[in-house]
Amino acid sequence: VQLQAYGGGLVQAGGSVRLSCSASGRTFTSYYMAWFRQAPGKEREFVSAITWRKNTYYSDSAKGRFTISRDNAKKMVYLQMNSLKPEDTTVYFCAAGYSDVLRDQNSYGYWGQGTQVTVSS
Repeated sequence: VQLQAYGGGLVQAGGSVRLSCSASGRTFTSYYMAWFRQAPGKEREFVSAITWRKNTYYSDSAKGRFTISRDNAKKMVYLQMNSLKPEDTTVYFCAAGYSDVLRDQNSYGYWGQGTQVTVSS
């Protein structure tokens, strides 16, 4: 599967951004899908994941502010990010994988190219 993430940009603190990730391939529903983020010099950090049944999982920092969703027919995954904070500034990646160890980046074999989100204070 090939993934392409987009939708990032510059937003003021307290604002919202929706990230999108499009997937190619015929077995999209087989994949667990996730969003990670990575700041320069830091490890990649789990943000959110969604199963093909649309069960959702969030990091503590994302819970209550971000919402992950997927449209299996369109082969799309979304991350709606609300109440953004300056510390949310970083590059966000979408990922696809077969393992149900959802918070571990090693569970995902396919990654998009990343999209930058910048939150100004």
